[in-house]
Amino acid sequence: MTPPPRIWISNSKPARGELVRVRAQVEHVMESGLRTDAEGRPRPRNIVRRFEARLGPVLLLTWEPGIGIAQNPYIEFTFVARDSAELKLSWVDDQGLTQQVSKAVVLTPASG
Repeated sequence: MTPPPRIWISNSKPARGELVRVRAQVEHVMESGLRTDAEGRPRPRNIVRRFEARLGPVLLLTWEPGIGIAQNPYIEFTFVARDSAELKLSWVDDQGLTQQVSKAVVLTPASG
């Protein structure tokens, strides 16, 4: 069984307008399809073909890595906190396997 994707958020309780940094990693073989096994047979291609980040219904980011990406892809991005919502990250590979991870982002009241 594959371990679940890992996620780190710089601040899960940001103030409105604060920049939030997200780091995520999924364990995946990222087989390019260009290599062969010990018997000389081609290994089937199986790479993460799409990554998507959403905050609630809002699409923050999509990424379509190619065969040049290393095993266990890591991605880092930022967004501006505008609303409280669930941050959902998902990966889908060539075999249709989807992995997801989520974390709540809750805005803190403005101090004043």
